[in-house]
Order: sequence, then C-alpha cells, then structure tokens
Amino acid sequence: MSQLSAERCFLSDGQNLVTEDVTVVEGDVATISCRVKNSDDSVIQLLNPNRQTIYFRDFRPLKDSRFQLVNFSNSELRVSLTNVSISDEGRYFCQLYTDPPQEIYTTITVLVPPRNLVIDIQKEIAVEGEEIELNCTAMASRPATTIRWFKGNKELTGKSEVEQWSDMYTVTSQLLLKVGREDDGVPVICLVDHPAVKDLQTQRYLEVMYKPQVRVSQNYPVQGLTREGEPLELTCAAFGKPQPTDMRWLRVDDEMPQHVVVSGSNLLISNLNKTDNGTYRCEASNAVGKSHADYMLFVYDTTATTEPAVHDSRAGEEGSIRSVDHAVVGGVVAVVVFAMLCLLIILGRYFARHKGTYFTHEAKGADDAADADTAIINAEGGQNNSEEKKEYFI
Repeated sequence: MSQLSAERCFLSDGQNLVTEDVTVVEGDVATISCRVKNSDDSVIQLLNPNRQTIYFRDFRPLKDSRFQLVNFSNSELRVSLTNVSISDEGRYFCQLYTDPPQEIYTTITVLVPPRNLVIDIQKEIAVEGEEIELNCTAMASRPATTIRWFKGNKELTGKSEVEQWSDMYTVTSQLLLKVGREDDGVPVICLVDHPAVKDLQTQRYLEVMYKPQVRVSQNYPVQGLTREGEPLELTCAAFGKPQPTDMRWLRVDDEMPQHVVVSGSNLLISNLNKTDNGTYRCEASNAVGKSHADYMLFVYDTTATTEPAVHDSRAGEEGSIRSVDHAVVGGVVAVVVFAMLCLLIILGRYFARHKGTYFTHEAKGADDAADADTAIINAEGGQNNSEEKKEYFI
C-alpha cells in the first residue's frame, strides 16, 4: 500500500524547509523527505522521535539499518524506513543549519489491518421463522474497523462494540436475522471498511429447514371437462427441507371411494361418476411440519360441452380449506328471485283493488240524477247511505 502524505513547511525570509506527514501500513515502507527551497548549501539532518540523528547529510550515525538513504543533495535529504511497525510511529524532525537554525517535523502514522475476521453463527441449521444471531469479529486493528453486513446483495444493519487493547482495537458486530425458506443457501457476508485494507470479507452460507410445499396437478384429462365414465389421474408433488418422507391422499369431509386407486404420489379414478364429486387432498410432512394442497372435483354429464371452471388446487397449512357448492348458491339465488316476483304480484293486485273502490264511491248517485243540481246533491249525500250496494273493480 502506498503511503499518504500531507505537506508541512517552515517559512523564513531566505530558505524554506518543507516536509510531509506520512501514513503507512504496518510492514510497508515509509519515505521521509526533508526539502529546502532557495537552498544556500546549508547542512540538512534528520532526527527520530527521541531526537537521535538518523542522517547528517549523507552519513547515518544511527545503527538501525532499516533506515536507508534514498537521495541526498543540497536541496533534499530523502530517507526510507522499511518494515514499519507501531513503535516507529511519532514525530521525525528535519533540521537546517542556518542562522538562526530551522526545524520542522513530519509525523508517521502506522495503520494496522485486522489480523483475523471470523463469523460465528448461533445455529448451524435454522428452521424457517426463527431469529438467529451472527457475530463478526475483526481483531487487532488500528484504527478501529467498521463492519458491514450483507445477505446476498442486500445490506443489513448490525450492532457493533469496540474494545481497546493498548494501541489496538477489536470490533465485534452482532446481526439478528429472521430466516425464511428463501434464505436457504444464501451467503451472509461480513465486510470490513478499513484504510489499511481493501475487500477484506468473510461469509457463511445459511442452512434453513422448512415444511413442504405441496402442489396437485391433473395429468388426465389434460384439458377440458372431467366427464362421467372417463378416467381422472392426479399427481402430488412436494418439496421441503428435509425432503418430505410421508405423503398421503384423502377425501375432505368424506370417505375415499373404494374404486379410487392411490399409488405413491398418484391418485387414479378409472371410471368417474357423480358420487366422486368432492375435495381431494394431498398431505405431505417432514421433520419441520405438515402442509397440503386441495383438488376440487366436479363430474359433468357425458353430454356436457361447457368448459369448467379451473379446478381448485391450492396449498394449505394444518387447517382445512372449505369448498363452496356452486349448485347450492344457485338454488338460494333462485328462491330469492321467486319470492321477490310473488311480492310484486301481490302489491300490484292490492293497489289496483283500492283504486277501483275509490272511483265507484265518487260516482255513486250521480248517474241517476235528472239534472246537474240533483246529481251534485245525490253525490254529496251518497256518502251517508252505508247500505247502498258497492261496486268493486278487480
């Protein structure tokens, strides 16, 4: 990894002393440069954090052979330090022998990548619906590491704790994850963000157990009606983890007809009749649980030509799925319509009858009057003759 640097300079009226801070990964090479602008051939030397002379011009008094001269001239003293360790961190001083003397420092910062990255998983094998705990630990880094979690390509959020040991940091991130059957075989990735390392990650593959998924398909007839006298063949397919070990056919709310043949996952009725109508269920189970799928059978007359509605073949859990008899629904609707028609007829006759009576009473006595005055008198007085004959129109 190449070192990072930030320039620092000492300004005076004449010569200017310039250097840069250095950031380096442990074990790599750090390069320290003391440069002079507007040089007048003054002597340059480099000192360590303990102010011991590393180089005086091109001479190295210090016995540490990891320091090597890279370049020396009147305007620059450049020195390399190999196999950098944390103990090398600190301020290094560039001195220029002028009047008055000039001094400037450069700081070496040492980065330490995580020495180990481990994922611990609470349960090696989980059951769908469970919440499992995963912990990722990045040990002995400097500075502290940032840990990120991914499930497949989706980033998740964990909770991190930092422990400091001397100048080193250990970070542990906890992830709580509720798993489903879709997570089986999916990698959970722990990724490290640290300035000393790129693309450092580790992963664990999830193993999730789940109850069977059941599906019933109609093999024959391939399309069209299930007619009386013709055969019917159904197949039940079940997938789970572990693979289902127990599979059986039954008839919901009734006994299985004696002429029905069940062979493993297949159900065969060689000669359909009306008594076969009903819901047929395929159940499958494994160590996790039990599931089922239903097939609703309706046997048509041999003369039927209308395409049937799609058979119900839906998967279920422990509770049974109640089917609705469409013939019963049709009967109820017919009864309601008939009752409404009867009510309309009765209301019509009632209103017609009362209307006829009104007009008969209004004209009573007026038809037999000799003149208009007599007709008016007879019409007004006719209401008191309760014994008069009444005429009704129906």
